[in-house]
Amino acid sequence: LISCLSAILTENFRDAKMQILNDVFGYDSFRPGQEAVVDALLAGRDVLTVMPTGSGKSLCFQIPALILGGLTLIVSPLLALMRDQVAALRLAGVAADSINSSRGRAENVATWRRVVAEEIRLLYLAPERLMTDPMILALGRLDVRLIAIDEAHCISRWGPSFRPEYEDLARLKSLFPGIPIVALTATADQGTRREILDNLFESRADAIVLGFDRPNISLTVAPRRDEKRQLLRFMEDHAGESGIVYCLSRAKTEDTAAFLVERGYAAVPYHAGMEKADRESNQNRFMTEAGIVVVATIAFGMGIDKPDVRFVFHTDLPGSIEAYYQEIGRAGRDGKSADAHMLYGLANIRMRRRFIEEEGAGDERARREHQRLDALIGYCESPECRRQTLLSYFGEPIEHCGNCDVCADPGEAVDGTIAAQKILSAVVRTGQRFGAAHIIDVLRGRHTAKMANAGHDRLPTFGVGNETAPEEWRSLIRQLVAAGFLRLDISGFGGISIREKGRDLLNGKTRFLHRPDSRPRTREKRQSIESELSPSQEALFADLKKLRLRLAKERGVPAFVVFSDRALIDMARLRPHNAEAFAEVHGVGAAKLREFAETFVGAIAAFHAGEKPEQNVSTNTPHFVGNEEPTTDWDRHDGKPTPRS
Repeated sequence: LISCLSAILTENFRDAKMQILNDVFGYDSFRPGQEAVVDALLAGRDVLTVMPTGSGKSLCFQIPALILGGLTLIVSPLLALMRDQVAALRLAGVAADSINSSRGRAENVATWRRVVAEEIRLLYLAPERLMTDPMILALGRLDVRLIAIDEAHCISRWGPSFRPEYEDLARLKSLFPGIPIVALTATADQGTRREILDNLFESRADAIVLGFDRPNISLTVAPRRDEKRQLLRFMEDHAGESGIVYCLSRAKTEDTAAFLVERGYAAVPYHAGMEKADRESNQNRFMTEAGIVVVATIAFGMGIDKPDVRFVFHTDLPGSIEAYYQEIGRAGRDGKSADAHMLYGLANIRMRRRFIEEEGAGDERARREHQRLDALIGYCESPECRRQTLLSYFGEPIEHCGNCDVCADPGEAVDGTIAAQKILSAVVRTGQRFGAAHIIDVLRGRHTAKMANAGHDRLPTFGVGNETAPEEWRSLIRQLVAAGFLRLDISGFGGISIREKGRDLLNGKTRFLHRPDSRPRTREKRQSIESELSPSQEALFADLKKLRLRLAKERGVPAFVVFSDRALIDMARLRPHNAEAFAEVHGVGAAKLREFAETFVGAIAAFHAGEKPEQNVSTNTPHFVGNEEPTTDWDRHDGKPTPRS
């Protein structure tokens, strides 16, 4: 009997999940990994899932939430992430809301009343609000069926994005016994995954790790020479595209954004020190307008789900491989080609080492963070395929990718032992307290006041490398530091000293192989989305994007929440002439069919009549602005959902 009931339940779930996937979200099939997570949750099991950014993690808990009924709690670390997901769910006809600090007390109270009245199916909360005693007590009286923890890598104390308030989530299993919990992340190495499993699930959970590869993102690391000139050269290939430029300091974001604006780029700064209104305004511009470049600190990014970000440019070294992977993962979420470009130099290494030491979080924390930074430095200096090096850190072996600067120009390892010994000798003879610039001056025989005062112009190594360009010496010193032959003084002024490994090299006991810095590669112009369409379809696609942007602004949501580019491409190709045909477009569920069919079908008809849809098509369709409640099935059935909802 139990077996029969289980089979019936499984069959019903299978029908239900496919119906919701199609009717609510407008998709014909699951993406890789999604269905496995959905099935595990419907079977009542806890799950840790690691999927690449852009692979549709949210759907993994949204579909079970609609099938299981009751209330699903979603723990989210950022207000922007809550806002976008709630807006997207509402447009899909799903009763979702959030309670958070950005809303007034009256709004939050009204939302809570709807939760108690069982009118809300998915409730988004920040961890610090969820884990208060009053909230836990109140939720304990409700029919909670599922808990989802987004950005779950924040739980790991040793992770790059640790959030102390996430630690308390370890109590959820005891507070909500028998309720399945899913933890979702795109950024977790093996150690972080193990810590999440131990702390959150006591090691008893399904671990569904889909992989980390984002093959559409081209990876490049370049030595810093002239940062602003390098940035401008990169931007020339990305004119009119949306992207993110990451900087290490707040002041640098302001300066770099102003620099780009002066040269004709639509750039805005973003950092935690800005006024909240200015910060939100700049983020909204980035999310809703085309071609905006955000110049930001790491305060910008987590939860940013803009599909058409075409590049991420790091002017400074991130703190770890995990941080780097997470930041470049904001590019190319639509599956189209994107570029990740990072500048890297000795000053970066020294600054990052100094940050770790000044954090004051204890010796064990510092040791782990230095190891993480070592892994990133190794990635920067690797003579092998960058994607191989990056993914091997997460335990994922791959073949050479063919889409990184090393694969494009592999070069050959060169024996640099003699040159390295000259550097090491100069470091030792100058007292192991001077920086790279002075060591290079010694090697090149530069007569300066500083040189004369120190007496270094009389050293045997003075001028022994005058035939070598400063950039080449700088590259060799950087690689000697990265390979552990030299040490940077992180507490002083960047002085260089020699390690034991360096003494062996100086004494001829080992060799030094290095990879000469390659020239910046000429990037082939990527094919645009429009190149997949005929000229007539391209023109329609462009007009539909303008219409989508206007509808998004009216609703105060990012453009992709209305429809993805893929949906607009489908419209341009299929040219639906009625609601039935519009329902066949990718991403059109029942709610979006009701809300947008007339508008977009009319726009397509107007286009064929030679009119511009954004000028001639009425948009008097039901919608909500700001915090208005959308019209949903809940409103039409006295608080009782239809089966599909």
